[in-house]
Amino acid sequence: MNDQHPPSPAPVRDLTTTGWTDGRARAVLRRILDAAIHSAMPDRVLARYLPPPPKGKCVVVGAGKAAASMAAALEQAWPDVALSGCVVTRDGHGTGTRRIRVMEASHPMPDSRSVDAGRAMLAAVAGLGPDDLVIALISGGGSALLECPRAGLTLGDIRTLNHALLHSGASIREMNVVRRHLSAIKGGGLAAAAAPARVVTLAISDVPGDDPLTIASGPTVADPTTAAEALSILHHYDMTVPDAVETVLMQPPTDRMLSPRNRYTLVSTPLMALQAAAATARDCGLTPLVLGDALEGESRDAGTFMAGIALSARLHGLPMGASAVLLSGGETTVTINPAGPPPGRGGRNTEFLLSMALTVQGNEGIWAIAADSDGIDGTEDAAGAIITPTTLTRARALGCDPRACLRAHDSYSLFRTTGDLVMTGPTLTNVNDIRAVLVL
Repeated sequence: MNDQHPPSPAPVRDLTTTGWTDGRARAVLRRILDAAIHSAMPDRVLARYLPPPPKGKCVVVGAGKAAASMAAALEQAWPDVALSGCVVTRDGHGTGTRRIRVMEASHPMPDSRSVDAGRAMLAAVAGLGPDDLVIALISGGGSALLECPRAGLTLGDIRTLNHALLHSGASIREMNVVRRHLSAIKGGGLAAAAAPARVVTLAISDVPGDDPLTIASGPTVADPTTAAEALSILHHYDMTVPDAVETVLMQPPTDRMLSPRNRYTLVSTPLMALQAAAATARDCGLTPLVLGDALEGESRDAGTFMAGIALSARLHGLPMGASAVLLSGGETTVTINPAGPPPGRGGRNTEFLLSMALTVQGNEGIWAIAADSDGIDGTEDAAGAIITPTTLTRARALGCDPRACLRAHDSYSLFRTTGDLVMTGPTLTNVNDIRAVLVL
């Protein structure tokens, strides 16, 4: 006979008697988010990974949302080393440098400046010798910011492809498999152009699993995938792409020989950021639980899943009891139905949060924050948002229908109405999304 009994529901707690108020919960969540972002700033992490200065030239190249701040950190660490070269970052993410040129381009869709940046970097590393050093500063966002279409493709072809990829529901790994096989600079193309110079890559990861090939589509990394895999991804998601894309993918592969002297180092990762967030949570008297740095899938599904964990913690003390913070990272996706009505305004973090709020249904002991560490959730000006036990009530009182907003992918509009958007501005780093769920 089984004498075990299910645990009793957690008693309703008067949070004000324990010192917790809505204002305090919001402040603690924001402090945890800020700690995660601050831990990934290039001026804190980059210098310790630099190699000895070379005998010959030192050329700096790079791409990503953190590329400019990484270049500035390199100049600060090496004030007496002759540096040349250029990096490209997203519009509004530039920062002051004296020796390394900073270019800006469009994100998430490449533009003519992305191609200009690709050409400038290939020119910068051309003609180098074995005593020369190329330092590649790579971070998330580089796939759109750095481009050099393969022969037979136009920028228009690449833009059409990127639009299809971004709305397909494909993971970032799958998207970048396709991008690499259509580019002369991705998938090791930049490093191959630099030979016989040594290439040292310093990277900030924004992808689940920290795969160097996926971060900015791996411009300095050998690519073991095939064009057939890229074609398979296009067909799996039933994407409509220009004929030239499929024509190029059916051509013989380009042989790119990379030097065994090259080195690739991750200077900051999503897990490192979550560990910094956990340390701050402990400083706030909370018990952190890191659920992982690679949460993927549909944003609304991930929100429902996370709500279930939070409710279990709140009601049953599993996987841990109250006064806890559930931390996770990774990159979810928002799939837009091309046959449906035009979507509203939103990003993957606000959609995650709205779905979570609808599942939690105002449980009085659960707050959450979710934000993109680069400060921009998708294409909006917010990094993300916060949900509280009163989110749905306040939204309805202000004339918003939360379920209708979720169906219309209009989560940004709801959180703007309730005043719960998280605005950081460009942070100049990028370790993907940071999510923290406070259970009291």
